[in-house]
Amino acid sequence: MTLTLDPQQQAARTWFESLRNRICAEFEAIEREAGSDARFDYIAWDREAPGLAPGEGGGGVRGVMKGKVFEKVGVNVSTVGGAFSPEFAKTIHGASEDPSFFATGISLVAHMANPHVPAVHMNTRYLVTSKRWFGGGADLNPPLPRDEDTAHFHAALKAACDAHDADYYPRFKAWADDYFFIPHRGVHRGVGGIFYDHLEGDFDAGFAFTRDVGEAFLRAFPPIVRRRMGESWSEDDYRRMLEWRGRYAEFNLVHDRGTLFGLKTGGNVDAILMSLPPMASWS
Repeated sequence: MTLTLDPQQQAARTWFESLRNRICAEFEAIEREAGSDARFDYIAWDREAPGLAPGEGGGGVRGVMKGKVFEKVGVNVSTVGGAFSPEFAKTIHGASEDPSFFATGISLVAHMANPHVPAVHMNTRYLVTSKRWFGGGADLNPPLPRDEDTAHFHAALKAACDAHDADYYPRFKAWADDYFFIPHRGVHRGVGGIFYDHLEGDFDAGFAFTRDVGEAFLRAFPPIVRRRMGESWSEDDYRRMLEWRGRYAEFNLVHDRGTLFGLKTGGNVDAILMSLPPMASWS
């Protein structure tokens, strides 16, 4: 990677990569507990854009594992920079007059083999245009919702939010409920979580909160997986999971801003579309 990073950019990049390593190690440990030897495969990629030599615009690493518990899980990190196209720049905070940008972050989506284990999404990121801000969040996506799991997941995120600002959890939960909604179906993608963006101002405060969101995810999700991964399921449960996955795919292809951002900035297509489930159905 030939991008020159300032100390804040480097600190954010280092954190996202270290969080990736810890998450992947925990997911591999769960596979070991289930009697599987599945491990993550890591594939490096360079950002491609007109006029850029390999590596000049940064790049990332796509991590994918297909196992006994995690039917398909992707944990990607990227650090990229350059300039947005003029039209796309108009849609990005702080880029309408100067299209130059820097972005680093982690993105995770897990689709599970057992319908009783919720799928999950988490991403956090740091962006620099004429402004600097953090964004991201995490949300739980169970094909067969369980109140205990939903409460557990939200409690971890609420604790992370409350440690910084009492207004964060209700505000960011409502933002997630509004964002992760499929208008053409009239349904939410899952049981929610938190979503935040344009958290700017004090770098240290935004960075501390973003780190705590990552820590909350790492505390919350693995216990849910371990609690449900051995439960028996029926053919009807599996059919419902495949139908739910179809809804998930629809949201990510039609409405998800992260998908559009990756495709518009020369990201790795396979890494961007890793959020899609390995199998789905539409009735």
